[in-house]
Amino acid sequence: MANISYKHFTLGVEEEYMVIDPTTRELKSHEQKIVQEGQKIIKDKVKAEMHQAVVEVGTDICQNIDEAYNDVALLRKTISQIAESLGLWVAASGTHPFSHWENQLITDHVRYNEIVNELQEAARSNLIFGLHVHVGMENREMANHIANSTRYFLPHIYALSTNSPFWEGRKTGYKSFRTKVFDKFPRTGIPEYFESIEAYENFVKLLVKTNCIDNAKKIWWDLRVHPFFNTVEFRICDVPMTVQETITIAALFQAICAKIYKLHSQNLNFIQYSRALINENKWRASRYGIDGHLIDFGKQEEVNTRVLIYELLDFVGDVVPELGSRHILDNVSRMIEAGTGADRQLKVYEQTNSLIEVVDYIHSQFTQGL
Repeated sequence: MANISYKHFTLGVEEEYMVIDPTTRELKSHEQKIVQEGQKIIKDKVKAEMHQAVVEVGTDICQNIDEAYNDVALLRKTISQIAESLGLWVAASGTHPFSHWENQLITDHVRYNEIVNELQEAARSNLIFGLHVHVGMENREMANHIANSTRYFLPHIYALSTNSPFWEGRKTGYKSFRTKVFDKFPRTGIPEYFESIEAYENFVKLLVKTNCIDNAKKIWWDLRVHPFFNTVEFRICDVPMTVQETITIAALFQAICAKIYKLHSQNLNFIQYSRALINENKWRASRYGIDGHLIDFGKQEEVNTRVLIYELLDFVGDVVPELGSRHILDNVSRMIEAGTGADRQLKVYEQTNSLIEVVDYIHSQFTQGL
């Protein structure tokens, strides 16, 4: 069989960071100063988000996982230094442990004003921080095929990323409460199966024609064929606390895409499961992180989530050497041993009974290991 090239599976990583007042540890508006200063150094890789206590960064198009690591590491170091020069902190967690969204300012921008006007309190309360990973595709037909098949694995990787156990000063009982907050938005969650890229594009056209949306960027699913780029964009994960975790998750998404592509080239495919079934696993991942069980729909039984994550590593193992990401995917077992961001936040809280200490811990991890 001819060798398959995975060169087109480029990576782009976007992270959302929280801006913190070092005195109160509350979220704080940076009045876009971090963005203004950042743009002098890293140009358009940093931008404002809807809430003024959020900074969003995005890498260049990276040819491989090492490039992505270097880019995210540089972005974190740069933003951290700029924040400190302004007397602020930045940190990465899916939600802030105790800040209330009511006190947070909205960025004055036409798009954000429109969203707030339409979605009202759902938008104003959407003070959450995510990770988006773009994986490059050779064409949009293949992007749709890969998006359909990779839906099944979203809960597995999401479980590993869980990093938002607190909301407004309360222990929520969830490992990721971020998605519970985001669920208030329309057009979120696990997407449907689309039999072709045309079916997806017709769906978007219908929504635009009927004034549901003005463009496809208002489809906020956990995974989407990007409206403007030839990428599949994975949007389900909480922003991870450390660079190593972010890159490991990006490598997992890339490897799953490459594996589905390899199967397709051999006239094979992964079984398609309904959105309703995948949602059962998403709920479990959100509630229990890696400590629970997910459903193996093939066997029709519950399986320990950690076991399924190791099975996923085995599943993608044959494409990893070609992608050059083995050394990064070795982190998965370390993440499982150390616990997710949520597990580590909860551990600090159990030891100190202080959400201030939790914020300090999250902040201390932001550039950890760089």
